[in-house]
Amino acid sequence: GGVAAGYAAREFAKQGVQPGELAIISKESVAPYERPALSKGYLFPQNAARLPGFHTCVGSGGEKLLPEWYTEKGIELILSTEIVKADLASKTLTSAAGATFTYETLLIATGSSTIKLTDFGVQGAEANNILYLRDINDADKLVAAMQAKKDGKAVVVGGGYIGLELSAALKLNNFDVTMVYPEPWCMPRLFTAGIAHFYEGYYASKGINIVKGTVASGFDADANGDVAVVKLKDGRVLDANIVIVGVGGRPLTGLFKGQVDEEKGGLKTDTFFETSVAGVYAIGDVASFPMKLYNEPRRVEHVDHARKSAEQAVKAIKAKESGETVAEYDYLPYFYSRSFDIAWQFYGDNVGESVLFGDNDPAAAKAKFGTYWVKDGKVVGVFLEGGSADENQAIAKVA
Repeated sequence: GGVAAGYAAREFAKQGVQPGELAIISKESVAPYERPALSKGYLFPQNAARLPGFHTCVGSGGEKLLPEWYTEKGIELILSTEIVKADLASKTLTSAAGATFTYETLLIATGSSTIKLTDFGVQGAEANNILYLRDINDADKLVAAMQAKKDGKAVVVGGGYIGLELSAALKLNNFDVTMVYPEPWCMPRLFTAGIAHFYEGYYASKGINIVKGTVASGFDADANGDVAVVKLKDGRVLDANIVIVGVGGRPLTGLFKGQVDEEKGGLKTDTFFETSVAGVYAIGDVASFPMKLYNEPRRVEHVDHARKSAEQAVKAIKAKESGETVAEYDYLPYFYSRSFDIAWQFYGDNVGESVLFGDNDPAAAKAKFGTYWVKDGKVVGVFLEGGSADENQAIAKVA
């Protein structure tokens, strides 16, 4: 029921789905929406994004698919329904409420689950207002906490996407913000030290306090059970009214364990996103697919791939029905982020040697800089901060 499901539904409609042919079963209580809005527009202090404003497929400039669109197309939206058992041999799915669904073709778009501190038994991690962000319920809890703890102190655990975007959002809401992460710099999966130098300096200039090289090892709560203190492994103690944890996700593949081939933590697919079981497809975060560009299997956790893999799988499903063929999936990895008044894009792969260009001084009036990654004499990846639409297209071309 996430981003991939919404884009798949649109592609099915485009390919001519008949009423009664397609159902979407979702644990969530709302029709598919653009998940990135939750860490950005949803948290703005003014004119915050709300549904139905960001249902799919507005994130890529497409038509907004409201719940009634699904009804008009004869697509069944089965909401607030969690599938707890999948039997691929008998083509049946069982919900938490005990309902059974049978299918001819299955499209697995389960995405990822949030890694929680309670999973590791971190002391005090079950206190109120220790929050995560994955779905709209999480976002609503965060908005409620920000209202209840107005102008308070927030600690953000994690220096990746969620950490950077939510620290900015909390600052815009007038919170005193501290970011804590164990790595030597923020966003280490993508950023080089040179790139991170800019963002850490920029965030510091906005009044965000950054604590690196340590982790949250415990929490204390007040008499109401609300979090009050974050204890760090290096012995430091931080006051907090809200804690947001962004330490990563795990692909939700558990339902299919032992039933399909797996690879790189995901469900192994071909270039059409079909798994080792005929008629069962996997898209988005859970798919480990052949990346043509690098000639190796990859799993990509990003909204852009969720959208494009959904379209590819649906085209392949419809082509198979009519005995036609579709082109292989030729994906160029793409990541982006926006916070405050800065925005970056990245295309390709961040391997090999990195070359910094432009001015990465956090105090620059209008920041513009980037990085190339060069491997075996070839540019394989490009990062650009502050690029125009044309420049962003140009770096994609280079990658």
